[in-house]
Amino acid sequence: MSFDWNFVLSTLPAFLKAVGVTLQVGAIAIGTSLLVALCNAALLACRVPLLQVLVKVYVEVARNTPLLIQLFFIYFALPSVGIRISGFASAVIAMTFLGGAYLTEVLRAGVEAVPRAQIESGLAIGLSRWQLLCHVILPQAGLLSLPALFANFIFLLKETTVVSAVAVPEILYTTKSYIALYYKTYEMLAVMAALCVLLFLPLSLLLGYLERRLQHGQFGS
Repeated sequence: MSFDWNFVLSTLPAFLKAVGVTLQVGAIAIGTSLLVALCNAALLACRVPLLQVLVKVYVEVARNTPLLIQLFFIYFALPSVGIRISGFASAVIAMTFLGGAYLTEVLRAGVEAVPRAQIESGLAIGLSRWQLLCHVILPQAGLLSLPALFANFIFLLKETTVVSAVAVPEILYTTKSYIALYYKTYEMLAVMAALCVLLFLPLSLLLGYLERRLQHGQFGS
């Protein structure tokens, strides 16, 4: 069986649109996950026992349930109690729920890695807990956490393939649709693989470059 290049070329507009959807879902989910993680890191840094327990419960629940189950719960189960959410919104919410937990753990490790002496020095010069958190703890924790943060960004972007289960027209959904309609399995799988490499590899290299520049303080110098 010969490879049908003409068919592949005819599907490129649809796949380019699917790439846009993938990037949109991934970018929003990464942003909201990071926001959730920053809030959780701030709560953990406050060292209030009840807040710490609540954050830890959230992290354990999110990390120990598959993304697909979380997605199905939001998209299929919530309508039974009158809450209807679109496939796109369900995808973002589910990925934020999972990603927020992973990034919380990353930032928690970064917060714990900040030298205690710096925190004590901040308190000694009269910084409030909030000033200490914003100007001493979180900036250093973020820098220390860069490798793991960027690795999780790529992880979340790749997890967008799961959202095809609720008919979000990203790369995998588009691939399955063309295979079901035209039975061009080899061609569509080849296109999907090529697009994933072209999408994720440059992003991985870019994040690695940014990580090295930020850790060496080369931006703005």
